[in-house]
Amino acid sequence: MKKTVCTGFAAIILATTNPNFTAAQANEDKTDFNRAEIETIVREYLLSNPEIMLDVQAALQEKQREAQQKAVLETIEVASDELFHSANDGVIGNPDGDVTVVEFFDYNCGFCKRALTDMESLVQSDSNLRFVLKEFPILSEDSHKAHVVSMAVHLLEPEKYTEFHRKLLGGSERATEDSAIKVALDLGIDETALRQKMQDPAIDQIFGSTYQLAEQLQITGTPGYVVGKEIVSGALGEQVLREKIEAARQ
Repeated sequence: MKKTVCTGFAAIILATTNPNFTAAQANEDKTDFNRAEIETIVREYLLSNPEIMLDVQAALQEKQREAQQKAVLETIEVASDELFHSANDGVIGNPDGDVTVVEFFDYNCGFCKRALTDMESLVQSDSNLRFVLKEFPILSEDSHKAHVVSMAVHLLEPEKYTEFHRKLLGGSERATEDSAIKVALDLGIDETALRQKMQDPAIDQIFGSTYQLAEQLQITGTPGYVVGKEIVSGALGEQVLREKIEAARQ
């Protein structure tokens, strides 16, 4: 019968269950077992000690978490210019601030609406804070259309973008193309010029780049923040963001 040299995990189990066998023996190739014998011993050991599988699962999850964190950090470093300094993004607060918070948002996200006051309070109380707004329409077709208007405003009259953002995100009604255009017109933006800019193919290209960046950063919902080298998911409140900002500053 064909024999199988016992090494690795099986050797450890055999060393644990068989007093006449040691892992060192397996490493020296002095002991061999047939496959069926090894499988039986391993199976019986795992059935008798199922908690080992929980340890294995926990170790696997930790390894995956570390790999994901490493990938995120690499993305933040490699895509730093696109993430923190893209000309396509609105900036609120101090444009030369020493700490930048990047927010991925959707105009129809209720949590983003709630987080608007957090941003306002933070930039008012911290004169060295810079907030970058990443338009990330993922919730509906209405969201996409509203964000097209928003991007058109930013490209057409960037000096009016901040007020536009505050009014549309802070409004109580659902953000749509019509409601977004109304906000823009109330700010004195020319409707003809606005509608022409809304047809600019660069807008969808910008959204595509943002989707790709969000995927690399493992941001799947809104609001999603990048603070320094850390990803913060969800509207966790002003105090949590303040703590993350101070940690990044230090």
